[in-house]
Amino acid sequence: MRHALGWSDLREKRVGIYGAGTEGASALERLTSLTDQIVVVDDQPKGQLKGFDVVAIDEGGYDELTRCAVVLKSPGVSRYGASIRALEALDIPLVGGTGLSIHDLGAERVIAITGTKGKSTTTSIVGHLLRQLGVDVVLAGNIGLPLFDRSVPHDAEIYVVETSSFQALDIADAPRVVGVTSLGVDHVDWHQSSENYQRDKLSLTSLPGAGITVAQGRDHELRRNGDLLGGDVQWVDELAGSWAEPLGLVGEHNAANAAMARAILRAWDAERFGDDELLREAAQGFTPLPGRLSSLATIEGVRFIDDSLATNVLPTLAALEALKGERLAIMIGGFDRGVDYELLVDALAQRRAPTLVLGLPESGHRLTEEISTRTETTDVVNVDDVASGVEQGFQWASPQGTVLLSPAAASFSQFMNWKERSDEFRRCVDLLSP
Repeated sequence: MRHALGWSDLREKRVGIYGAGTEGASALERLTSLTDQIVVVDDQPKGQLKGFDVVAIDEGGYDELTRCAVVLKSPGVSRYGASIRALEALDIPLVGGTGLSIHDLGAERVIAITGTKGKSTTTSIVGHLLRQLGVDVVLAGNIGLPLFDRSVPHDAEIYVVETSSFQALDIADAPRVVGVTSLGVDHVDWHQSSENYQRDKLSLTSLPGAGITVAQGRDHELRRNGDLLGGDVQWVDELAGSWAEPLGLVGEHNAANAAMARAILRAWDAERFGDDELLREAAQGFTPLPGRLSSLATIEGVRFIDDSLATNVLPTLAALEALKGERLAIMIGGFDRGVDYELLVDALAQRRAPTLVLGLPESGHRLTEEISTRTETTDVVNVDDVASGVEQGFQWASPQGTVLLSPAAASFSQFMNWKERSDEFRRCVDLLSP
């Protein structure tokens, strides 16, 4: 059940924070100005959080949460977990920081962008265009700061919030516009099934009072599940035209992301943002996201491309399409979330251009084994870490190939997040420079 509460509703109440990670820390900072009755709980505590003791869920933490008026859950804590289900059965309101902030700020000021792939790039394009057009806009959510971070202003005209499938279930107020960039399968461990993942991901479009849903019509899986979409659904079938050229993005999938950004702005205010010439001017100076098909360097004829933000299969498939025909060493693998890699295995096994697959722990080692049974033309090798992958990829790709980090997996087995993995890739590439 979703609860339409704001931060102000937590004033002087006993509040439990479940999850002591980055968002838990931001939530704690916000809560300390509202109440002094705070309990912090985590599945695996690692010391204190902002001076508060963190109690293990199975060592008294659950009992502490049952005595709270509200439990503020971090996105990484699954809605399907036993403790969460038990708290729901006790009718204790479960909320998330993003949902609390949307309620307080006013959902009529919010553009929420979600999708299995493309949401980060689409969010960054929308934000850039709005800024260049003179709009006071805040980008928040998965793309940067939590919406409830102390540094986020409360008086912006538009809030563009990149929303994960985890966060979607914690939002009760319908954003004025929701953009859905794609639909695949991810985070099966959190959602417990691919069907749950897809339903949860799209649930943001069907909240009471749903506004406009802008949906990527070129995505076959999203089209197939169109009955799960709510609100006034507007499909986007075209690719971006000449107005998007100054964005400097590569690949058909990015042309689709740019088209989504344009449609989202028009859904917000067609009269104000409907002129393609104005959009072309606003597109100038766009900086592509780090970790999203970003070219780092060319060393002795070998190009290095960072796609660390590819944390599931779909963006890695898009990267392969963008680089088809190139001699390619691709580094794949990371935290194994039980995702079905069949499409990626087939794409790599059937690739016609010379290809080396470098399998990173954990899921990469499973992938290389599957690929090797299906092809005699695609080379595979397992590596222990990013440094080994860069070194072996460089030797193989020389003199005129490409080394691509596009893991199709989360980073948690070896890194804190995709950014840390991206930084390690860049560090290893820099070491190769003469």
